[in-house]
Amino acid sequence: MSDFPMTWRLGDRSVNRVGYGAMQLAGPGVFGPPRDRDEAIAVLREAVASGVDHIDTCDYYGPHVTNQILREALHPYPDGLVLVTKVGARRGEDGAWLPAFSPDEIEAAVHDNLRNLGLETIHAVNLRVMGDGGHGLSEGTIAPQFERLARLRGQGLIRHLGISNATATQIEEARGIAPVVCVQNHYNLAHRDDDALIDSLAEAGIAYVPFFPLGGFSPIQSGALDSVAAGLGATPMQVALAWLLQRSPNILLIPGTSSRAHLRENLAARDLVLPAEAVKALDAIAG
Repeated sequence: MSDFPMTWRLGDRSVNRVGYGAMQLAGPGVFGPPRDRDEAIAVLREAVASGVDHIDTCDYYGPHVTNQILREALHPYPDGLVLVTKVGARRGEDGAWLPAFSPDEIEAAVHDNLRNLGLETIHAVNLRVMGDGGHGLSEGTIAPQFERLARLRGQGLIRHLGISNATATQIEEARGIAPVVCVQNHYNLAHRDDDALIDSLAEAGIAYVPFFPLGGFSPIQSGALDSVAAGLGATPMQVALAWLLQRSPNILLIPGTSSRAHLRENLAARDLVLPAEAVKALDAIAG
């Protein structure tokens, strides 16, 4: 077992740092129903049975599909299970990712999540900023949207607030409106623009949730990761996840999968301790 802390506070709850991301429970392209709904349900139940106590989801996955599967698999939800969702986008009829970023759309999305999850209060809602091309970062005020979420929090529909795909300026703007308990951005071995941000959030007690743990790697970077993984007798994903766990104690992981076998591989990263020489080789990937 790792000597690194394996829990962190997510708002008013302490959660295990390896959670589960529900994105892959929907169909191809995160659109429509899954190929195997029974397996999707089994994945969720095994994740919780294996110690996962926070699940990242979203009502525009499917759309509605992942939340409905979550409800079917786990409702009434176990005590201590934390569900985190995000708002700020929608899906077109062709599966396109489209912004839904007006305050009224934000509020409607919160109610969609509540209804499809079967909840009266959501533990945490991330405001997902739709940047350049939908996925890149772009500056611009998020005050009207975050203020609406803060109002819904005041009404008791949301317990905590977070922000996703956001710049440092937008995060500070959000924190000036209401407490922020988590930031969800693109970060991994090869994509380390948020290094300073992660450290400052750790000092503030705020969780950082990286997405795309293997996204954006060049062939050379992938080769370096594969080499380290082979030397440790682990998969590249396990090594990438273990590196994130050792990177900072406030990092919470949400690896997703639609198969129980892959789930078990991902969760095994909890027990993978990277030796110093492996960490040195991995750190060099970003250079």
